[in-house]
Amino acid sequence: MMNIKQTFVALLCCTSLFSFAEEADVTTTTGYISEDLIVYMHTGAGKNYRIQGSVNAGEKVQLTGESNNDYSQITTDKNRTGWVESKYVSNKPGMRFVIADLNEQLASIQAERNTMSRQLTEANNEIEALKTERSDLQNSISALNMDLTQTKSQLKNQDTDIKKQWFFNGAIVLGIGLLFGLILPRLFSKRKANMENWG
Repeated sequence: MMNIKQTFVALLCCTSLFSFAEEADVTTTTGYISEDLIVYMHTGAGKNYRIQGSVNAGEKVQLTGESNNDYSQITTDKNRTGWVESKYVSNKPGMRFVIADLNEQLASIQAERNTMSRQLTEANNEIEALKTERSDLQNSISALNMDLTQTKSQLKNQDTDIKKQWFFNGAIVLGIGLLFGLILPRLFSKRKANMENWG
C-alpha cells in the first residue's frame, strides 16, 4: 500500500513538472475578455470543471494558444492560468482600452496644442516687441533727420554770414584803397603846389 502511494505521488510530481515544462515553452498572444459581463475561469475546458475565479470585463489577458471544447486557456495579469469560453475572448481590445488609448492621444494632442499656443503667444509678444523697437528706431531716424536739416540750415546761414562778412570786409578794403589811391595823391599834389608857390 505504501509503494502504491509513493508511486502515485511520484507520478503526480512528474506530471506536474512535465506540465510546468510544457507551459514554460508555450508562447502566448494578447487577448481581451468581452466587456458585457464577468467571465468565470475554470480549471479545465468545460463548465463541469471547478471555477477558480473570474475575469473582469474588458481585461487584458494572455492566450496560451490551447483550446478545447469551445474553451480557451488564458493567463491573467495576476499570473493565474485557467479556461474560459472562447466566445468571450477576442484579439481586439475592448472599449475600455480603446477609450484609454483615445484619452491618451487626446491628452497628447492637448499638450501639443498648449505648447503651440504658448509658442504662438511668445511669437506674438516678440513681434509686438519688434514693432515697438521699429517704431522707436523710426522716431530716432526722424529726430536725426530733423537735427540734420537744422544743422544744414545753420551751416547755410553761417556760409551766408561769412560771405556777407567777406563782402563787407572787401568793401572796406576797397574804400580804404580808393581813399589812399584818389584822395591822398591830390592832397600831396596840392601841398606840393603850395610849397612851390611859397618858394
